Amino acid sequence: MPARRHRRTAVICLLALVAVLVSAGGWSAHLGLSVRDHLEATRGALLRLRAAVSAGQPSLVAAPLADAARHAAEARRLTAGADWSLLTRLPTVGQAASTVRGLSEGVAELTGVLNDLQRVGAAFITAGTPSPGDPRRLLAAVETAAPVLDEAVARLARVSSRLASTPARTGVDELDQARGTALREIDELRGTLGDAVTAAALLPPMLGGDDPRRYFLAFQTNAEARGTGGLVGAFGILRLDRGKVVIERLSSNNDLDTSPVPVTDPGRGFLGRYGPNATRMLSVSNLSPHFPYAAAIWTGLWERQARTRLDGAIATDPVGLAHLLRVIGPVTVPGGEVVTAGNVVDLTERVAYARYPDPLARKVFLMGIARAVGEALPAAFADPARLLPVLAGMASDRRLQIWSRHRAEQRLLARTPLGGVLPSRPGPFAALVVNNSAGGKLDYYLERSLHYRLGPCRDGRRSSTVRVRLTNDVPSKTLPSYVTGRLDNAGMGRHRPGSNLLWVSLYAGVGAEVTAARLDGDRAPIIRETERSRPVYSTMVEFAPGQSRVLELDLTEPVSNEPPLVPVQPLVRPQRTRVTQDARGCLP
Repeated sequence: MPARRHRRTAVICLLALVAVLVSAGGWSAHLGLSVRDHLEATRGALLRLRAAVSAGQPSLVAAPLADAARHAAEARRLTAGADWSLLTRLPTVGQAASTVRGLSEGVAELTGVLNDLQRVGAAFITAGTPSPGDPRRLLAAVETAAPVLDEAVARLARVSSRLASTPARTGVDELDQARGTALREIDELRGTLGDAVTAAALLPPMLGGDDPRRYFLAFQTNAEARGTGGLVGAFGILRLDRGKVVIERLSSNNDLDTSPVPVTDPGRGFLGRYGPNATRMLSVSNLSPHFPYAAAIWTGLWERQARTRLDGAIATDPVGLAHLLRVIGPVTVPGGEVVTAGNVVDLTERVAYARYPDPLARKVFLMGIARAVGEALPAAFADPARLLPVLAGMASDRRLQIWSRHRAEQRLLARTPLGGVLPSRPGPFAALVVNNSAGGKLDYYLERSLHYRLGPCRDGRRSSTVRVRLTNDVPSKTLPSYVTGRLDNAGMGRHRPGSNLLWVSLYAGVGAEVTAARLDGDRAPIIRETERSRPVYSTMVEFAPGQSRVLELDLTEPVSNEPPLVPVQPLVRPQRTRVTQDARGCLP
């Protein structure tokens, strides 16, 4: 009887205390009120830490992190003791006890990693001061951070592996949920730090830490859509020397000559889909969403014309400039106009066309904005703690894309959002890409939505539907002819002003096949092509002013347990994306 009472007491105690879930941080714990209190204190400290980081207040990080580390270490010590080891051997509560101990070890390791990262962050915060004009301190901080980031990723991998080895089903729902949450959060942090490791490896050489670097800098105009974002309206040659940023030259797109011969060989598939002119002319060089294709063509065109070798290419757009201006602050262009993060997109994508009927005057104005931002950019290196997250956000939205001629660097870039690579790996995939075929600037007004519905599976295939809705939201007022003009009018005025023509493509999953295609409910002609092993289904779509068109594609796809990917083409207005999946699931 005493043994039974002791066992019953242990079970009740364990279940009651495990139910005190630190749900926001994803951890549960047991072994008396002391362990509970320490884990509760850890949770509160980590919540304060998260709030400080989210608010961009690095000075408020140290105190809550120190509190979290102290309490987590004590919880780990208590759960590692002999009393806890005894609980892990009991037949009823042993699995729960093992999982709680794994969570306690995990939170202690996590706070240790965060402590190391905090020290690295402090180095970045001070890297730009007190000499903001000297970016060499930033490069030194990056080099110092690299081994710390490497070790942090390795430690998190070990933590994740150990926690994953603990029982997933303990009979206590709160504990099982806590374990799953902790694994997801640790793996998410590990992925983020993996990107940081890549950045730490790339930044010193690409910023000219060893030798000066020169890049083709493309400014894309999203008002005329292209696969990588928009037509290249202006370009510059960016020089980086030990972190110093200089735009050596800034020119309009007319200043880059068409080559009489292809400047690169992207392969037969590329030429079959886009034609040989895409390897000779800047205006059609970036029809593909695969950024390395466009970057190699841009650098080839420049090198043929200028007879100087470049190290790679970088692209951004007005939305990217808006992100940068949030760090740099407002800039003033010739004539005294102030350009800010709030007005730069409208100025460059709409106002400039209405204000300057003369294309040359408009290009001078647009290049003035690009030059002012470029001249102010070096000052942003004085605040790397703000600049680096902004650059990461630009990369994830494809507002910053980079290609390097140096193979080792390009291999690293290709694994990150910066590379702008069209992935070729199998799995559910739906990417909408539009290219302007009218020659106007109406894509500033283009609205997009995509619903990717993954249906049921049968015999190793999944039935899915992609529904795309495109709206030409052009205003009813008269717009400049340069904006509404149609190259396919051939001077005959056949199209209503404000109408648009788009080459609409859906990049599907590897092995996917379209079984039916409908445009506004009627059968639609679809051309099937292949790019980087991925099927591409395309059709031309005409839009009257204010008109919406709905394209629906029914597909069958290979069964896969990979998560669905829906990359978004970077245009002016955001794409509304929805992914739904059959409730019955679909396993290989």
